[in-house]
Order: sequence, then C-alpha cells, then structure tokens
Amino acid sequence: MTHIKTTTYAGIPDQFSKLETSKIVLIPVPYDGTSTWQKGADKGPDAFLDASANMELYDIETDSEVYQQGVFLAEAVTETTSSEAMVDAVHEATKKYIKKNKFVTVFGGEHSISIGTIRAFNEMFDDLTVLHIDAHADLRESYEGSSCNHACAVYEASQTTNLIQVGIRSMDILEKTVMDEDKTYFAHEMAEDDSWMDAAIDQMTDNVFITFDLDAFDPSIMPSTGTPEPGGLLYYETLEFLKQVFEEKNVVGFDIVELCPNKNEKSSDFLAAKLYYKMLSYKFMDQNIEDNFESNFSDSNSEGNKKSKFNTEDDY
Repeated sequence: MTHIKTTTYAGIPDQFSKLETSKIVLIPVPYDGTSTWQKGADKGPDAFLDASANMELYDIETDSEVYQQGVFLAEAVTETTSSEAMVDAVHEATKKYIKKNKFVTVFGGEHSISIGTIRAFNEMFDDLTVLHIDAHADLRESYEGSSCNHACAVYEASQTTNLIQVGIRSMDILEKTVMDEDKTYFAHEMAEDDSWMDAAIDQMTDNVFITFDLDAFDPSIMPSTGTPEPGGLLYYETLEFLKQVFEEKNVVGFDIVELCPNKNEKSSDFLAAKLYYKMLSYKFMDQNIEDNFESNFSDSNSEGNKKSKFNTEDDY
C-alpha cells in the first residue's frame, strides 16, 4: 500500500492547511492497478507533493498567493483490493468533501480514479460538463474485464454528462461508436486551427469539471507519463485555454492524473505541480481571502441531484 509522505500541501504553514478554514481540498489517490504499459502512477502524488514543496507560492500572472485561501491535504485514498473498490472509495471521499462546501481537487494515480471523481461531481452538480483533456479517448465500455479500467475513464461520463474531449490523438476504432465527434477536439486539428478554444467553451454548460491527463501535453515537456504520445499540447496554449474556461464557466473541481515519475527527470513533476497551482490561481484570482467560498452543489436529497444507480450510502 502506498502512503503519502507529506503532511501539508506544498509545505504551507499550518494556518492555511486546516480543514475548517481551507476553501480547497486536495485528495491524493496513489493508485496504479490497471495501467497497461509503464507502471508508476501510484508514485505520482508523492512526486507531485515533493515538487510542490519546492515551488514559489507567488503566482506572477494572477498576482496572487492562492495557498492563502487554504488547502487541506486530505487523507489519501489507498483502496487497492480492486479497481471497482478504489472507484467507490474515491467517489465517497470526493462527495464527502463537496458536501462540506469545499473546492475539491484530486491528484492521481492513473486515470481510472476519475470514474469515481466524475461520478461524485455529476451527482452533486446540475447539468455537468466534463472537460476531458487527454491524448487518449478513454471511451471503452470495459477493458481487460473491467469497466473501472484507465481505458474506460470517461465512458460513464459520455453517457451521463456533457463530455467535451480535447487533445485526443490516440484511440481504438471501436471508440468511434461512443464518441461524439462534434465535441471532440483532435490534436491534429487543434494544431492547424486555434478556434478550438472558443468552440469548446461554447459547448460547455455553466458547471464544468476538468479531468486532466498529463499525457495531453507533448512528451517534449511531459515525458514522465505512462503512455506518452507525440504531438500534444504545449504549456502556454494549455494555460490560455484553462484560464478562459475558469473565467467564463463555473469550474466546480478538477483532477490531474497519470504522472509517472522518473527519478532522473524532475521537470515533469514540477510541471504537474505548477499546473495544479495555476488552476487554483485561476479559480480564486478574483476572490478575496476573507470571502467565503460558496459551492453551488445541489443537495436536495440524500443522493445529490441525480438518482444514482451507484452505491451512494452517505454515512457522513
């Protein structure tokens, strides 16, 4: 079992890391049960947290220090008995913190963890858009005997949410039967036409959850990932897009997955750390530290806003 070595996010002072006073919750999920090529995504959260602790906490672009909004480092989800049990545990932990009126973020682990996070956000927020930034379509209904495989990360989202896919450049032909090509932005098209950013945002509902697979980036800047694919996103175009999404939509939470650290290559860990901090900075750049954070989750019944066919016993 993988345990997280760090006690606070980015080494921030205790006053900014307590659950009661933090607006942001970070849930690490060091899971790598279903990846099919390079193993090591279970080491991702530790590498990310280690890099975060060595990062400057002032963000130049937004002229802010977002950690002062409070970031609580939650207990890691370490369920590994099966991918199904892990998904259930992630779903439960995510939902628990959404209900505490926190801005919930998750750091994986491999992409199967997102099945649990998306399920929780979809139950708790009306008319959810899932913005899936990835090299791979991840639309298989099941893979290697399980529907909770990294190759199936957004299949459920394709059936239950407004799924928009960005950066895709690797897929199986069978995934075309599931994919909504009108809401899919392929990397080779994005390289030739930069109108994709506005087009994608126009297709989003107000509430957006972002699932960010780090292999969406070009491997020249992000080599340490399980399945690096040539021809990906570069850093500033990614930030430009994300900033616009955060400005124009209500981003309700996000996860980042598939950091597969290499002890000889630390820049990928650092990119993941900066990306996470940037996304927080964009979310809170117009919010004063003393303002209360108001999540707009709807909890009109014990199961959130959607009757779920999944296990949603609430014991908190």
